[in-house]
Amino acid sequence: MSGNNEMLPPPERTQPIGAAPGLPARLMEARPLKGVSRRFGDLRVRPKLMVLHNSFFLLLACAVYFTVIDVVEGRLRQAQEREMTLILNAFSALLPETGDEMALRAYELRQGTAAEFGLPEAAQQWMRQYPGRVWRAPGEHVYKLIPGTQRYYRLTLPVRFYESVVAGVQVGLFAALGVLYVLAVLVLELFVLPRYVYQPLRLLLEADAATRRGDRRAEIIDEAFIPGDEIGLILRSHNDTVRALRRREDELEQARRNLEAQDRLVSLGMLSASVAHEMNTPLAVLHGSIEKLLEKSCDEAMQARLERMKRVTDRLRRISASLLDFARLRREAMEPLELRPLIDEAWQLVAIDEKAGEVALRVEVSAETRVCGNSGRLVQVFVNLLRNALIAVPAGRGEITVRAEEARLDGSPAVRITVEDNGPGIPPEILPEVFDAFVSDRLDAQGTGLGLTVAQGIVHQHGGRIRAYNREQGGAALEVVLPAPQEGEKP
Repeated sequence: MSGNNEMLPPPERTQPIGAAPGLPARLMEARPLKGVSRRFGDLRVRPKLMVLHNSFFLLLACAVYFTVIDVVEGRLRQAQEREMTLILNAFSALLPETGDEMALRAYELRQGTAAEFGLPEAAQQWMRQYPGRVWRAPGEHVYKLIPGTQRYYRLTLPVRFYESVVAGVQVGLFAALGVLYVLAVLVLELFVLPRYVYQPLRLLLEADAATRRGDRRAEIIDEAFIPGDEIGLILRSHNDTVRALRRREDELEQARRNLEAQDRLVSLGMLSASVAHEMNTPLAVLHGSIEKLLEKSCDEAMQARLERMKRVTDRLRRISASLLDFARLRREAMEPLELRPLIDEAWQLVAIDEKAGEVALRVEVSAETRVCGNSGRLVQVFVNLLRNALIAVPAGRGEITVRAEEARLDGSPAVRITVEDNGPGIPPEILPEVFDAFVSDRLDAQGTGLGLTVAQGIVHQHGGRIRAYNREQGGAALEVVLPAPQEGEKP
């Protein structure tokens, strides 16, 4: 937490997942599962959804069925009553001389005796008592006495037709609802639910299992498979949580590695100071003895050997001084410096290596280019960069290019210095940790493993930046950005 008393924004009020607008809040409150709700809640998602959507479709089908059947039966009943009335009216007015028998042939109009039709005696007496009136027997037949004869008309009413129509509508509606129900269930179970419910849940379970295994490649759910509903919110929350967790783990791992490197650097610094202290005394004695021998010797061959010995002791003394510099925390003054002399001095130190005579160095730095820093420390940076390039390039065909150009560093004027080589480049697996200490298979592996680490530390002390990358045309490049002097400053 920060030390200032900042007012944190109030937490954002969000609607509960699955809540419908306008519903009372108490209906959306979380409630513990008990009894039947617990047993139903313990079901897997697929059986639970099957129970729910099957129950819904069954209730819907029953509601539609009974509603439609009731309406259809009422309409058919009304149609039947109207048709019966028309038929009975036409049958009542039927006489042989009118010739209306053809209009009623569709209703199986027949003539016959009472014996042929099986009329009871009571029906015969009623029709003789009330001639011209229609007598309806139980069932679907109606009868009428033909005036002046002993014969009768018989007409079949369309009762069975309407009964068959109602039965057909019932069967057809039941079949149609059954087919729609089966199709709806199949569409839900084969297409909708597997894609929009089961698949996201399966991906979440697989990603969660990968997180527990530590499989970073499979623990993040691809955004292409995440829907925009509440399940998608859960999946995105999983991804965000896992990313935050892994970021914290990486930060902790980096902090642990930094602590280990610092411990090793501290130990190496103490060892370097001890070695330098032990070397300085014998080196001083040896250097003084060689100088006295040079003063007394007159033999040219002997003087040449003594000169070589003196150069070796001078180099050993410089190595001892660099060990002491590594062990000390010094605060050097920063001042405007010409860049070209720093690079030339660094190359002279690197050129002690015999391989330097077989490598072409091209310095594309103008004499006016200046940086702000400490000359001794910056020479040490360029020595490390040039030495790494010299080690990487092939002997006889090696090329090293140093170029400088204007740049910006946090909005201020700066100079970008790039050291390029035509070597094999930096292996991709090493590139992210190229500036870490004690990496044995790094660019400066032929040395202590600290050259680039020390160079990075010096650049950062100067307020600059350093990075390494591989060039498209081949070879590696080490880029340093250093602050440029402000206007009015002179070297």
